[in-house]
Amino acid sequence: MATVIGYASTVFVSTPSSSSTHSTTPKFCFFKHLLKPILRRKKLLLASNIQATATAPSTDIIDINQPDERELSAKTNILACPICYNAVIQKGDTGLTIETKPRSSFECSTCKKSYYSNEIYLDLTVASGAKDYTESTPPSIEIFRTPLVSFLYERGWRQSFSLWGGFPGPDKEFELAKDYLKPVLGGNIIDASCASGLFTRLFSKSGLFSLVVALDFSESMLRQCHEFNKQEEGMPKENVILVRADIARLPFVSSSVDAVHAGAALHCWPSPSSAVAEISRILRPGGVFVATTYIVDGIYGTLPFLSTIRQNLVQLTSGHIFLSESELKDLCTACGLVDFTCVRNGPFIMLSATKPC
Repeated sequence: MATVIGYASTVFVSTPSSSSTHSTTPKFCFFKHLLKPILRRKKLLLASNIQATATAPSTDIIDINQPDERELSAKTNILACPICYNAVIQKGDTGLTIETKPRSSFECSTCKKSYYSNEIYLDLTVASGAKDYTESTPPSIEIFRTPLVSFLYERGWRQSFSLWGGFPGPDKEFELAKDYLKPVLGGNIIDASCASGLFTRLFSKSGLFSLVVALDFSESMLRQCHEFNKQEEGMPKENVILVRADIARLPFVSSSVDAVHAGAALHCWPSPSSAVAEISRILRPGGVFVATTYIVDGIYGTLPFLSTIRQNLVQLTSGHIFLSESELKDLCTACGLVDFTCVRNGPFIMLSATKPC
């Protein structure tokens, strides 16, 4: 999700980090592989290593014979109650596996609150199940909950990012992201603020991840994501689940996730610091956060009082939050992430940061 600003050139410049810088499909089962052993892990890692090293400057070798934390995390129930962050278990299931059919229910192992799935997604928001309570969200969030915007997202909306915002396009962005995600290939990945699931499909079809979680707050976006998933040829839908959640209250067990991707979304989050702090919490040590967004540099980056005015206007208008590169780096550092690095193209930026080991 994003709002388009500006026009950019087409030349990519690597910035050193820090200074180094969703009627249903037969057998569609949302949570079939949360604990499924990775039977083809060695083959996957070998193939992905060959592919990744062909495009990346690093010459690091992945030891495919040595068990690591990624294999363990893929076999662990990562879904959690967004209230107390403890694991949710399918009702009536005496085992640890979370495997569900449409309209299954789950219960928090601690506070005992129940959560329910429909034919499309599992709702793991705090207010899930509330009958009378409703919560207002900023216009910048509400717009993406409208069916029209969800329908248009991959029918012109997302494409405009390349024309006016310097975004290189989904395929190129996917290739760039894979380079940053090399250390966690074979693990699980959260496609945060997934919208209509453009990158969810790319991650799933790549075969590089054992589990792909498509996560968004918008019900209509998740419906559109589900429709596109059904239509996509060659997509292994059995390793994809759809979850409705708040980016600032992520329903995953702490230190259980290998990677989080957020494409064209960070500037739409009401509180980037709350969101990135949550991402840091759920990442396992060594886990990777990759995001794309728009940046504001220039005069805003050099005159602090103008930056303050900009942020106050954002608060008053419930608008999007556009940060500078230095602010993004500082944000990641403040949330406990290290090794910030980025690639830029005008107002477009892809950033990566890691949870310390």
